[in-house]
Amino acid sequence: MQAVILAAGEGSRLRPLTRSKPKAMLPVANRPIIEYVIDALLENGIRDIVVVVGYRKEEVIRHLNRLDAPIQVVVQERQLGTADALRAAASEITDDFLVLPGDNYINAESIARIRKEQNAMLVAEHPNPSNFGVVVIRNGLVREVIEKPEDAPTFTVSTGVYSFTPDVFSYLQTTEIPDALSAMIAAGRRIRAIPADDWQDAVYPWDLLKLNSRMLKGIIPEVGGTIDASVIRRGTVHIGTGTTVGPNTVIYGPVTIGSNCNIGPNCVIMPDTSIGDRVVLEPFTYVADSLIMNDVTIGSHSRIVSAVFGQGCILADHTTTYPSASFIEVGGRIQKEEFGAVLGEGVRAAPFTTFKNCIAGNSVTIEGGKTVVGLIEDGTRVM
Repeated sequence: MQAVILAAGEGSRLRPLTRSKPKAMLPVANRPIIEYVIDALLENGIRDIVVVVGYRKEEVIRHLNRLDAPIQVVVQERQLGTADALRAAASEITDDFLVLPGDNYINAESIARIRKEQNAMLVAEHPNPSNFGVVVIRNGLVREVIEKPEDAPTFTVSTGVYSFTPDVFSYLQTTEIPDALSAMIAAGRRIRAIPADDWQDAVYPWDLLKLNSRMLKGIIPEVGGTIDASVIRRGTVHIGTGTTVGPNTVIYGPVTIGSNCNIGPNCVIMPDTSIGDRVVLEPFTYVADSLIMNDVTIGSHSRIVSAVFGQGCILADHTTTYPSASFIEVGGRIQKEEFGAVLGEGVRAAPFTTFKNCIAGNSVTIEGGKTVVGLIEDGTRVM
């Protein structure tokens, strides 16, 4: 069996984090999301894998070339939807095949459930179905897929994982795969609905925190750096090579810390936290339930909770992220969500800055110890 992974899109609802990299390459528990998809395929013995790239394709291709897996790459020249992306892979398809989004987590058991079905869709229950394609099912068969309805008739949604025979390409006449499914159903083809075992998507930036927590459950404990004898570790903790953890630091797993980091002394790192490579946590800093990407510096006496920090942020001492629930507009929708902060790449913050339920775009600069809330556009200088 073959598999096609669609990794050509940007993930616009995850901005500012996807301004410089596609959603499939966002790190979760210190691994790009697409790696989890590839692992699930390999666990099922599926090694004939085609990845469709497009947006920021060079970064995806470079990463795929470093993996120990036989992957064929094809390019979607313009991002014109999922059906168009699948058509880009048509010349590589010779057998029944799976289609999977490269920016969702899916486990191996879910793939095992659908791989032997011809023309099937993997479905799941979701508390916010209006963010997805809502699936109407009768007697185990898909009767209709309604894309992102305001009033969803059911909580059952499409995971974007399909099993197809090669003749599906004759139905790909528009830009999106759900349109092809509708054409197949209208032509009398049977599309079976298969419940997923475990699937998770990150639609908005704060959703990465839940996905990060889920993926940290699977990390392998390892200490590859230099850990002071007074450091306390509890639970599952992974520490990369070249990392130094200073005296009196406490780490409660699950936590993963990348390579060449400088942690502490006297820091506290609480569960559900991932820290990328070359990160600096200065003394007396507390971090919990957060996803911190590469090359971030967090000053001393800071308190970081429920935060996503993009690459290269430099935050001075006494930085605070304060989780609170408020309404925020992202992607044309008003959402009420509770989180501390989402910072794009290269954010700079002066001492005593507080982020409260804030999304700060790339290259934002905050001066003078402000409390910032809501959405701050890329390149803004807050004085």
